[in-house]
Amino acid sequence: MLIFKKVADLQGWLNNERTSGRSIGFAPTMGALHDGHLDLVRMAKRECDRAVVSIFVNPTQFNDSKDLEKYPRTPENDVALLLTVDCDALFMPPVEEVYPPGRDFTIQLDFRQLDKVMEGVFRPGHFEGMATVVNRLLDIVLPHRLYMGQKDFQQLSIVRDMLRQLNSNIELVMCPTRREADGLAMSSRNMRLTPDMRAAAPAIHQTLQWAKEAFQTLPAASVQAQAMEKLTAAGLKPEYFDIVDGISLLPVPKWADSDFIVACVAAFAGDVRLIDNLVFK
Repeated sequence: MLIFKKVADLQGWLNNERTSGRSIGFAPTMGALHDGHLDLVRMAKRECDRAVVSIFVNPTQFNDSKDLEKYPRTPENDVALLLTVDCDALFMPPVEEVYPPGRDFTIQLDFRQLDKVMEGVFRPGHFEGMATVVNRLLDIVLPHRLYMGQKDFQQLSIVRDMLRQLNSNIELVMCPTRREADGLAMSSRNMRLTPDMRAAAPAIHQTLQWAKEAFQTLPAASVQAQAMEKLTAAGLKPEYFDIVDGISLLPVPKWADSDFIVACVAAFAGDVRLIDNLVFK
């Protein structure tokens, strides 16, 4: 596996690969890798000739500076894990390589309601920062396919819309959420959970599964209220439990109202904020 720190060096290698007719699959990450991230690489390896991963803790998408400081950083372990899945290239740039001083890469797009609901309510500015860095990394890598995880469903929806607005020919590939044996969605933040909170956190997925069954006969408002109660009873502090259309992210009042329904949830387990989702249909 080749490791690049500078944009010019990575692009030089990528240009040679493309000139040779090889397709590029790209998975942007913020490190602290787990098996969910490795699934992105595995899928890229199956579908493309070269798999490229970036590790960049993007400061512009953290609305809370303390959250940025606490975000786990495990570069040595990340490299070791990527070697196990035969990753071809790792891009680990310093901030000034991604955002050179004196240049503004902020992306100005209208995502309509996509960036204003759910996470957008609780993390103002997050999605502008996320879209900006993903667009910047795509401009650097110019992949044929972009691999992102289902766990960040709203993020994935916004990136899909960004690619549409920019008339990009990059194909977005959604990789299913990888879960622990007890159902907890794998996340870099899980390593910060206390033993008590780690024991409580699987209630998130359990509640999503309950809601999928309940929503087939109950209205969304009732399901959401009961779901919030279940999460609270488990010792968590839920911020939202929304049942939405999988494309527009607008609320879906009843089961029959949409052909693509997703429930999305955010809850604090102690001081660690966890998100998850489940496709209902």
